Amino acid sequence: MTRYLLAIDQGTTSSRAIVFDQSGTSVATDQREFHQHFPSDGWVEHDATEIWESTLAVCRSALDKAAIKASELAGIGITNQRETTVIWERASGKPIHRAIVWQDRRTASLCTKLKTDGYEDIVVERTGLLIDPYFSATKIAWILDNVEGARARAEAGELAFGTVDSWLLWNLTGGRSHYTDATNASRTALFNIHKQEWDNELLSLFRVPESLLPGVLDSAADYGETDAEWLGAPVMVAGIAGDQQAALIGQACFKPGMAKSTYGTGCFLMVNTGDKALRSENRLLTTVAYRLNGKPCYAVEGSIFVAGAAMQWLRDGLKLIAHANESSAYAETVGVDNQVYLVPAFTGLGAPHWDPHARGAIMGLTRDTGIGEIVTAGLQSVCYQTKDLARAIQNDGAALASLRVDGGMVVNDWLMQFLADILNVTVDRPRITETTALGAAYLAGLQTGVYSSLEQISELWECERQFHAVMRPALRESLYAGWLDAVERVCNN
Repeated sequence: MTRYLLAIDQGTTSSRAIVFDQSGTSVATDQREFHQHFPSDGWVEHDATEIWESTLAVCRSALDKAAIKASELAGIGITNQRETTVIWERASGKPIHRAIVWQDRRTASLCTKLKTDGYEDIVVERTGLLIDPYFSATKIAWILDNVEGARARAEAGELAFGTVDSWLLWNLTGGRSHYTDATNASRTALFNIHKQEWDNELLSLFRVPESLLPGVLDSAADYGETDAEWLGAPVMVAGIAGDQQAALIGQACFKPGMAKSTYGTGCFLMVNTGDKALRSENRLLTTVAYRLNGKPCYAVEGSIFVAGAAMQWLRDGLKLIAHANESSAYAETVGVDNQVYLVPAFTGLGAPHWDPHARGAIMGLTRDTGIGEIVTAGLQSVCYQTKDLARAIQNDGAALASLRVDGGMVVNDWLMQFLADILNVTVDRPRITETTALGAAYLAGLQTGVYSSLEQISELWECERQFHAVMRPALRESLYAGWLDAVERVCNN
């Protein structure tokens, strides 16, 4: 009898649910976008209740499309936009403020003060992260300081904090389960990745009461059963991982040195470093890749805040294209030797620059610049930013021999070829490109016995197409030099 797994993929712009069979093949999927709120310059918020409602709706719809009942599911895996911060009332389950999204930069001045006061070393040493508005800790403090009575209520144990996985788990289990997994915990700047526990000194530094925090479990674990009312029968939530770690798992990058890059709203390049938590000397992040049977596997990660979001801006903000898939036709016409550069620093720059005050720019404009050149520059910016990360990883001593790619943007052949060319590495596109959801399903399958080992999961990975670098070295160097010049002009560091 076929055993099915339901993956919840709660992302930055949409909630999605996919039913997978045990071969890792998608049986049915449903997806819904939700509202983005921008209350001030550099601020990004979500309605946490809307996230929950959209997630429940897509789960029900995916099961309907698959023509299966919840009782036929072996388990549920959750993967989520990381760092996004929700605080809610334990008694009512109601959020006390909109969720503050990972892209949000409102705590930049607080982060600058903490760095100036000399606290970054302890944060890097214990968490593998830099002090930056990106991570959850300063977002929690901001909500407690800016919602009337919140800090006192938190200290009295009346409130709960969670990243989006915890928020969904709480709702799915009717408030019985307040947990997260080690990968999401490792993105808060409050979790000691070496000791695998919440760090009391960091809680004190960021002024976060311990009573707010969820318990931390393995990435494959029994997180509790869903209320029968939601899907028609109780189902075990059996796996949780942050979206980039889930993609690493979905790409079967289980050996040290294997790398994946995910192209969604942002772009995230992650290299498995095994049981060693390597400290980057080039402002990359050290993070938990996954934790199984109490044993953490680590990774080095570079984070780009804006990838697909740049194309979304060209579509929705500037109205230059009606659909993102039109971009490849423009790029084919313009060609790779495009002297227009779009630096999409809409919410600052991530790795390796970490400049929260940088803002976006389009450079190299001339009288004959048209829509095609700007759209092509948007695509190229994704690849140039990946090159920034690859260079930093190489400087840390971990060169990329090849790169497994996934996410919504990788269906664009022109983009993947330019990526291979500018990186000068082979780019492997898998048969299943929605590897983030697949990774969550794999974790749930490990916990429920659908899969016996990581080796079994590795055998399911298939390459759909390889892209090999063919660009002349001189052109590669010239194009990238133009990019570096453009970035330097928007940076405040």
